[in-house]
Amino acid sequence: IVTSQPKPLALYFFTNNQERERFVIQNISFGGGCINDTIVHLATSYMPFGGVGDSGMGGYHGKASFDTFSHQKSILKKSTLFDIPLRYPPYKNKLKLLKLMMR
Repeated sequence: IVTSQPKPLALYFFTNNQERERFVIQNISFGGGCINDTIVHLATSYMPFGGVGDSGMGGYHGKASFDTFSHQKSILKKSTLFDIPLRYPPYKNKLKLLKLMMR
């Protein structure tokens, strides 16, 4: 029944059966949730709260809120000491050499 509907924002599942718990967690896509509780999911700032698909994107609460609205800039720095001319155009003859080196 659950999988016939759009992905829920949250899922709260009550069970003492670990096989059923594992099945639900692994086979149903949802934003977040609790096993054997409900309100703690919203009350804790240590767990992000947010959806997937139509129920929303991202996660909010605590550090997750900060991370959602922060841009982590990635930078790669390469040494210029060994800059191989093979990397730059024209590539016509260099492609043949590269294929030879890869054999």
